Amino acid sequence: MSETVNLPALGESVTEGTVTRWLKQVGDEVAVDEPLLEVSTDKVDTEVPSPVAGVIEKILVEEDEDVEVGGALVVIGDGSGSGDSGSDDAATQDDAPAKASGEPAEQKSEPEQAPKADTKQASGNSVEVTLPALGESVTEGTVTRWLKQVGETIEVDEPLLEVSTDKVDTEVPSPVAGTLLEIKVQEDEDAEVGQVLAIVGDESTAGSSDSDNGSSDNGSSDQSGETKAEAIEDAATTADSGENTEQAAEAKTSQAPTAESESEKTPSKPAESAPSAGKDVPGYVTPLVRKLAREKNVDLSTISGTGVGGRIRKQDVLSAAEKAEKSVAPATTDTGADMSPAVSTQSSGKAAPAAAPAADPKRGTTEKAPRIRMTIAKRMRESLEVSAQLTQVTEVDMTRVAQLRQKVKDQFQKREGAKLTFMPFFAKAVAEALQAHPVLNAMFKEDSKEIVYNSSEDIAIAVDTPRGLLVPVVKNAGDLNLGGLAKQIAELGGAAKDGSISPDALTGGTFTITNIGSFGALFDTPIINQPQVGILGTGSIVKRPMVIADADGNDTIAIRHMCYLSLTYDHRLVDGADAGRFLSTLKKRLEAGQFESEVGL
Repeated sequence: MSETVNLPALGESVTEGTVTRWLKQVGDEVAVDEPLLEVSTDKVDTEVPSPVAGVIEKILVEEDEDVEVGGALVVIGDGSGSGDSGSDDAATQDDAPAKASGEPAEQKSEPEQAPKADTKQASGNSVEVTLPALGESVTEGTVTRWLKQVGETIEVDEPLLEVSTDKVDTEVPSPVAGTLLEIKVQEDEDAEVGQVLAIVGDESTAGSSDSDNGSSDNGSSDQSGETKAEAIEDAATTADSGENTEQAAEAKTSQAPTAESESEKTPSKPAESAPSAGKDVPGYVTPLVRKLAREKNVDLSTISGTGVGGRIRKQDVLSAAEKAEKSVAPATTDTGADMSPAVSTQSSGKAAPAAAPAADPKRGTTEKAPRIRMTIAKRMRESLEVSAQLTQVTEVDMTRVAQLRQKVKDQFQKREGAKLTFMPFFAKAVAEALQAHPVLNAMFKEDSKEIVYNSSEDIAIAVDTPRGLLVPVVKNAGDLNLGGLAKQIAELGGAAKDGSISPDALTGGTFTITNIGSFGALFDTPIINQPQVGILGTGSIVKRPMVIADADGNDTIAIRHMCYLSLTYDHRLVDGADAGRFLSTLKKRLEAGQFESEVGL
C-alpha cells in the first residue's frame, strides 16, 4: 500500500517552501523519521522527515520547485509500485505511483506542476531565462548589471544579473547550469515580468549561438522546465540579529536582493565580492544561505556545514558571522537605531576635536540615477501636486517615556527579543490616536467624491537604506502591544536596510511615521506618502530646561526630555482643528507615559 507524504506546516505565516535537495531517490528505502528532503522557506531551511517506512516510489516535486503547505511531495510504498526492477525507466516510475495511489492514468499526460514563467525551452539544450515575478503590483524591472557575459559558464542558482524595480534592487539567479549563450536585454533597459532575459545552454551550443534561438539537435536539457528562478525576497533575515520577520505574504520568496547598492560599496566583480558563490564550496548551497553569507561577509569555503552530508545551513553562517564580529570589535549597530529619534544629552564634558570629514568618492562624478531614486522623485513630486499639504507642529515632554524606557529596556530585550527604542512608543500612541481620529487614517477620493475610513491602522515607517528611502508597513498596528510593535519595527527596519524586504511589505500603509530626528534634526515638514492623508515627523529628543509646575502648583525650572512632532496633513480632507485634536491626543498619551503594562511592569 502506498502513502503520499505532504509538506508539513513549517511555522506561523509560512504557506509554501522550495525543495532544495532530495536526500532519497526513487527506489531508495527510508525509515520512519529519516530525513527525506530539504526545504527552504522565507524563514528557515529545514529537513522533512518521513512519517512512514518504505520505498520511494515517486518524487512529485523536483528540486528548486515550490510546493504549498499540505502539497504532495512524494509517494512511499512497499516497493511494489516502483517498477519490477527498480530501474530508472521514466515511464515505469511515472506509471507505478499512479496505480499505487489510484490516480487516473490519463492525468500523467499533463505536467505535474505548472511553473512560473522563469524558464522556457528555446531549442535543443538551450533554455530561455525570463524575468520572474518580483512581488505583487510589480510588472517590470530595469536590468542594472549583468554579472555574467556571453560565453561564461554559470551554475544553478548562481546570480546572473541585477534588476532594479521601483521597490527593490535584486539579483536574478540562473535556473539552470550551462553557458550564457545570449543576452536579450541590455543594461539600463526595461523588461516586463515573463520577458526573456537571456539564453543559457550547453557549451556545445555556444559555438553556434549567433542565431537568436541558440539551436541544437540534442535533446532538451535535463534541468529545463524543472527548475525555477528564485523570487526576489527573503523576509526572514534581519540586519543584525538574523531574526525572522512575520510577513505571511512573503512566503513565496526565497532569494533576497543584495544588501548594499553599488554606490555604497567599492565596485568589484561579483565573483570576488561574493565568495559564497565560489566553486570551492562543497555541495549544494541554497540561495537563502548564499545571500546571507554575502550580507555577513562570510566565506562559505571556510565553514564546516552541520546539515546532512555537511551541507552549510543558515545557522552555520550566522554562527561564523558572530564569531568574526567578536574577534574584530564589539558591534554597535542598533537594528532599529535610526528609526527612533536621537537623544541629545548636550553634555558639557570635554570632547575630542572632530576631524574633517573625508571627501566622498562621488565628488565630481556623474552617474545614472537608480530606478528607485527616480521612483522616489516622481512620487514626491506627484504627492505635492495631488494634495494640499500643510504642516502643524507641537512640542511633547518625553521625560516619563524616557525614564520608563531606561528602567526596563534591558529586561524588555531579554523578554521580547527586540530593543526598546522610542519608535514603538510613538507607533503605539499614533495607532491609538488614529482610532480616535479616523480622519487622519482615511483616504480622500476626490474624483469619486468619496472618503474611505480605513478599518485598520497600518503604519508605514520611513527607513533610510543604502539604496534610498523605503517605507515598510506594520500591518494592523492598532492590534499590537508595545512588544509586538518593537519586534515588527526592528524586523522590518532591518530587512529594509539589508535588502531582504519584500515588495508586499512596502505597500498598504494608511499613515506614515518618519524619524527626522535620527541625525539630530528638531523638526521638518515631511511630504505625505500618497494616497494617505497624514505623515508624522518625530524630531530629536533633546534635554532642555523647561518651566513646569511642582507638587504645590508653583512654577519651577527642570531638565526635561523634549521632542517636536510635526504633522503634515492633506488639507483637502483634514482641517487644522482635526490636526490639532490628533496632535493633542498624541501629546497627552506620550506625556502621561503610562506604558507600564505594555513593558511588563
